[in-house]
Amino acid sequence: MTILITGITGILGSELKKILPHSICPTHKDFDVCDIDVVKKLFSNQKIDTVIHTAALTSVRACEENRNRAMKINVEGTKNLVDEFKNSNPKGKFVYISTACVFAGNSGMYIENSIPYPKNFYSLTKLLGENIVNRFNDSLIIRTNFVGRKKWPYPKAFTDRFGTYLFSDQVAKEIKKVLEKNLKGIVHIAGDKKISMFELAKITTPNIQSMTIEEYTGPKLTMNMSLDSKILEKSVLEI
Repeated sequence: MTILITGITGILGSELKKILPHSICPTHKDFDVCDIDVVKKLFSNQKIDTVIHTAALTSVRACEENRNRAMKINVEGTKNLVDEFKNSNPKGKFVYISTACVFAGNSGMYIENSIPYPKNFYSLTKLLGENIVNRFNDSLIIRTNFVGRKKWPYPKAFTDRFGTYLFSDQVAKEIKKVLEKNLKGIVHIAGDKKISMFELAKITTPNIQSMTIEEYTGPKLTMNMSLDSKILEKSVLEI
């Protein structure tokens, strides 16, 4: 089985490349999902059986400040892949990495059939991407929330934003398991405990400073990103 992984320089894509080493893993420089000619060329030159689409503009602030760019990457780029993969191999499998942020974040512990309600433009683009991927016959939408196993990238972390977080290497392993089970539809990959971003950040950055949403200025944020699942057993956050 030939697998194409997009976004391999990202936190999750790089982990997927490690555990699926025989996959086709082009860099953004060689494979821009927004360039339809480049996408057409790859699918015409390679017989792809599975696409794992992780490439995205994920910064909430960047998506809000440049909505055209966010639409181009997260929505049009996804559509390019779905359309050309469908032309190339309509019996293939399309795996789309979505986010817990498609939900409003008012209650948390969302399951696969909970109703999405995006709070910001980033979340909206990811939900639009889900809708596009749903058109593919054998599609798998994976909602999750994760961070890299490295130093927290900011000086502070929220004590009042929550999620069922995992590290990216754990999510990559779970994606591999899901592929082996040949699941379809929507699946949530989640940790077994709801914790704050501050608690999460302290695992890799013990001296991280705390903050609350009151100290934040910027686009609206999803406050409770915690996920539950009716399909998969939740994972223990590996410290």
